[in-house]
Amino acid sequence: MKHVWPVLIALLICVPFSGAHASATRWVEGKNYVLLNPAQRTNVPAGKIEVMEVFSYGCVFCNRFQPVIERLKHSLPTNAQMAFLPAAFDLAEDWPMFQRAYFAAQSLGVAERAHGAIYDAVWKTGELAIVDPATNRLKMPQPSLEEAARYYSRIAGVTPEVFLAAARSSGIDAKMRTANAQIMAMQIPSTPCLVVNGKYRVIMDSMGSDDDVINIVKFLVSKSTREIEPGRKPA
Repeated sequence: MKHVWPVLIALLICVPFSGAHASATRWVEGKNYVLLNPAQRTNVPAGKIEVMEVFSYGCVFCNRFQPVIERLKHSLPTNAQMAFLPAAFDLAEDWPMFQRAYFAAQSLGVAERAHGAIYDAVWKTGELAIVDPATNRLKMPQPSLEEAARYYSRIAGVTPEVFLAAARSSGIDAKMRTANAQIMAMQIPSTPCLVVNGKYRVIMDSMGSDDDVINIVKFLVSKSTREIEPGRKPA
């Protein structure tokens, strides 16, 4: 497990879940989740509780976490909504490129549709692989933005020229700066990581099972709902 915080940029390495099994009935602040101060702005419609995954397509543990994310999506109450924030702090594994590509796809309305396919391209088919399967070492060079554009074109119908124009725009540059600043503000220690309502960061190392992840997120969604709507009973 590696947790690294350089001075100028959060260089965070993706880690798996470990640690003691947390109580399924009582989640403890400081042990199982962190209260963020200040709370971060969310990007879901008014009245919704944001459940954000901080991730990277270049993170093998984020790839392995996707079945849990799918379970989580289907278990959330109707007032909660998933959101995704790509991290860029591992330069060696091409995370900045994947972050830029995600925001470009998002601006073109194809990020959600392509989400699973990009993970597959990195970790299954190898079309955007960051690791050489023959040597188990990082590929040199890493996948390029042009390669990502061609792949998005094939799976999402956006021409490479349109995709690259979006990816290289000043708007995407701004989104990347904002994302990096938000990730540092939330003190994300590793990926994947979950943040509820811009206010509660799950301590992933305290989760003993996939069920723990589902249950603590539902607990924090309920807690956030009651804070917004005092007197409302948990779902």
